[in-house]
Amino acid sequence: MTDRPDITIAAIHGKTPRIHDSAFIAPGCRIIGDVEIGPDVSIWYNCVIRADVNFIRIGARTNIQDGTVIHCDSPDPGRPEGYPTLIGEDVLVGHMAMIHGCTIEDRGFVGLGAIVMSGAHIESDAMLAAGAMLTGGKRMAAKQLWAGRPATFLRDLPEKALAGMQIGVAHYVENGRAHKAALAEAALGSAQG
Repeated sequence: MTDRPDITIAAIHGKTPRIHDSAFIAPGCRIIGDVEIGPDVSIWYNCVIRADVNFIRIGARTNIQDGTVIHCDSPDPGRPEGYPTLIGEDVLVGHMAMIHGCTIEDRGFVGLGAIVMSGAHIESDAMLAAGAMLTGGKRMAAKQLWAGRPATFLRDLPEKALAGMQIGVAHYVENGRAHKAALAEAALGSAQG
């Protein structure tokens, strides 16, 4: 457990979350079990990352925005390895997304309120639109935009959109650092006051 009462970081089944020192974990987050969070990741307010039945990996500079839920899927007789959740580097995950037992490669994008289900796969530089639902077993090819419920291919992404996503990644790294510093300063002020 963390010593911060506004964040839960807890072990389960002998597995403890491993969080890089440079990561920003916002108040209200719950991070449980076999979770690994890389350098300069930002996990925003009130996210739940629960790896109690499989593992979750989140790569460097990825951001998981407010209210998102990330889980994984248990092993079963038809799939003994189950579905871990693998999120690469420089990934943008919008507010209130649901990510479950899937793979999101480097520089992938999951829009606000989108759902990615077990066995789904988002390749590098692909974008799942806000509110979309990528159903189990579907695979989005690199640099594609998918939308809808269930999500289907809309078009290939232009270079301008890909560059914009990387600007967003850099913004969230800096914004995470700013929030981390502001919260540390506020805690120090409370302790001294």
